[in-house]
Amino acid sequence: MRKKVIIMGAAGRDFHNFNLFFRDNEEYDVVAFTATQIPDISGRKYPAELAGKLYPNGIPIYHEDELDELIKKYEVDFVVFSYSDVSHTYVMNRASKAMAAGANFMLLGPKSTMIKSSKPVISVCAVRTGSGKSQTTRRVAEILKSFGKKTVVVRHPMPYGDLVRQVVQRFASHEDLEKHQCTIEEREEYEPHIDRGNVVYAGVDYEKILRQAEQEADVILWDGGNNDLPFFKPDLHIVVADPHRPGHEVTYHPGETNLRMADIIIINKVETAYPEDIEIVRENSRAVNPKATIIDAASPIYIENGDAIKGKKVLVIEDGPTLTHGEMAYGAGYIAAEKYGAADIVDPRPYAAGSIKETYEKFSQLEVILPAMGYSQKQLKELEDTINAVPADLAIVATPINLGRILKLNKPHVRVRYELQEIGKPNLEDIIREFFSRMEK
Repeated sequence: MRKKVIIMGAAGRDFHNFNLFFRDNEEYDVVAFTATQIPDISGRKYPAELAGKLYPNGIPIYHEDELDELIKKYEVDFVVFSYSDVSHTYVMNRASKAMAAGANFMLLGPKSTMIKSSKPVISVCAVRTGSGKSQTTRRVAEILKSFGKKTVVVRHPMPYGDLVRQVVQRFASHEDLEKHQCTIEEREEYEPHIDRGNVVYAGVDYEKILRQAEQEADVILWDGGNNDLPFFKPDLHIVVADPHRPGHEVTYHPGETNLRMADIIIINKVETAYPEDIEIVRENSRAVNPKATIIDAASPIYIENGDAIKGKKVLVIEDGPTLTHGEMAYGAGYIAAEKYGAADIVDPRPYAAGSIKETYEKFSQLEVILPAMGYSQKQLKELEDTINAVPADLAIVATPINLGRILKLNKPHVRVRYELQEIGKPNLEDIIREFFSRMEK
């Protein structure tokens, strides 16, 4: 008898774990996925075209709220937890729920879920969403380019659309973003790389993605999402920690695993964090991973026209995932508003439309800032309506993309950008140069 399995996920790690461990494994029968975090995922199917010969009808996806009923209905043997950026307490609460309903609880580790590449792999991951992984990945890509290495970036999955069409996606231009109908979250990760001339891959089947990317790369640069582990076995593993959330580096899953596996730990945002919080992160990092090299870094903000902020009533728009499941109450936009002398930060909550209003209800730490949510065309329109309804003189846009390119905004806006800036020696350039020297011996 095949053991019956439910995979708990959020349209990313769950599909990868299925593809790598369960798809052709005749010991197990995956009867369902459950979904959370991402809107409009439940009620769909993991399609038969991707599920393999054991699943000719595909696999249904239910909302996670139905987990208890599903365990009993299907007489499930194992519940496999397969998403990221949640506290250790959250994981064990789900474990308790699954076990109370009669199932075993399971986590898959690197040995079962990392794919080996024929090319060198440098991975950039984090201990929490919003730590500064994206600017770190851009910095590593810049260094690799200066070394004359053809770098292909492979991004952690965000397959929120037609999964069959998203098996392997390649992005080299803004037209590719339109062709693949990318969400705001996808654009935030892909567009900055494209603007720098880097090719980006993403999708659903990461074995296929890797083999195609290897055909045009000297180096594979894994650009991790949330605080998830790399899908490819890294030869150099860089992990970013955030002193604005001291202690989270050892209390979140699987961020602590990343911290323990890291070759390099970057303590980011030291220019805006309290010294005592920086020291907490440093002590925790040394305690769990004394062999890692620790680098201090800043993420200074850059604004196209900072003078336009002074004396204005402003709407602050921040990166969505950082504020929602990243649990941050503010970001670079809020810092810019204060730094450049905004007269007032207008509270957008009374003007929130549709699912944007629901986001505020779900994430109570959000107050006077607007998360840039856009998982669907409908939600993009609700975001646009919310922005346009707020009675502000100016919008401060602190997302990695130009919202003015995809939304029709009725007010002027300035963009806030941020890049990684290492402090002291050794820096990333020194470490990556040494890494290639070792690889070439």
